[in-house]
Amino acid sequence: MPNEPGAPAETNRRPGRVGDERPVRFAHDEADIRVMSESAAQPLLDSDFLSRLEQLELVSRKIFLGRMKGERRSKRKGQSVEFADYRNYVIGDDLRFLDWNLFARLERLFIRLFMEEEDLHVYLLIDNSLSMDFGNPTKLHLARQIAAALGFIGLVNMDRVVIEAFNDRLTQSLPAIRGRRSMWRMMDFLQKLEPSGPSDLTRALRTFAIKCSGKGIVVVLSDFMDKGGYENALRYLVARQMDIYVVQILSQEEIEPEITGDLRLVDIEDDDVAEITVNGPLLRRYKQNLAAYRSALYDFCTRRGITYLFTSNQVPFERLVLSFLRQRGLIR
Repeated sequence: MPNEPGAPAETNRRPGRVGDERPVRFAHDEADIRVMSESAAQPLLDSDFLSRLEQLELVSRKIFLGRMKGERRSKRKGQSVEFADYRNYVIGDDLRFLDWNLFARLERLFIRLFMEEEDLHVYLLIDNSLSMDFGNPTKLHLARQIAAALGFIGLVNMDRVVIEAFNDRLTQSLPAIRGRRSMWRMMDFLQKLEPSGPSDLTRALRTFAIKCSGKGIVVVLSDFMDKGGYENALRYLVARQMDIYVVQILSQEEIEPEITGDLRLVDIEDDDVAEITVNGPLLRRYKQNLAAYRSALYDFCTRRGITYLFTSNQVPFERLVLSFLRQRGLIR
């Protein structure tokens, strides 16, 4: 697996307690709660960064037909105003598109073809389960920032932008919006998005796959710390034949935990309890399991044409969007 921003060096198995294959999620203390309140109050995007985003566009590796004409050029020849090519006339073609000037010169019938323009649908799926409410800034805050940046790029390019928040189900939805004037509606939706409930990727993404009517780019922003796994969940998206981007977000405390001694860990989502003694060998085993879990997710995505990106909450946000997402081909 290639190096990712914020990645630990070790690679082996999936994260969890020793002898346990389930991901670990940490409980919060009062200091965590204060930090979360501070990160929630931070603006998602500043004006200088917005001006840089205006020069970018989202890229689809596939061309999809929209319901109305947008600003994205299609490989499909249609009936817009921009000429593309000629082809020989065949019986049944629309006579309005015959080129009579060419017929006068060559005494052959040709049909004029034009460049079709299409909508690009952009679906931003944000995990707002309780496990995302961790770190400084929180994983959820970073997910909201990424969604805000991608959504803004889509809006200024007249793409259709849909945002869905999920935990064990789809919790909040922002129906399709389009155009720069919808930016404040999107920002208000993201600012008000709060962490809640347990996670169930499979159930949530299955519901999305059934509900979703269009095709296009789908970006899943999550820590993927789901005890039910991610495989079946992502298969639902693959079945929709979309351009899929998976962004796994972890906190630095999860990547490099600084805990020692006898501890009683409580899962923030389901109150599962584990009493452990943290020492050097256990921390090494944890990092090996975490790296292996990431590696398995990367391999699963790669084999199915899904683009995978790993990041931590300590990676500068502007670098993440302008550098890493560009490298992955999502924006240009």
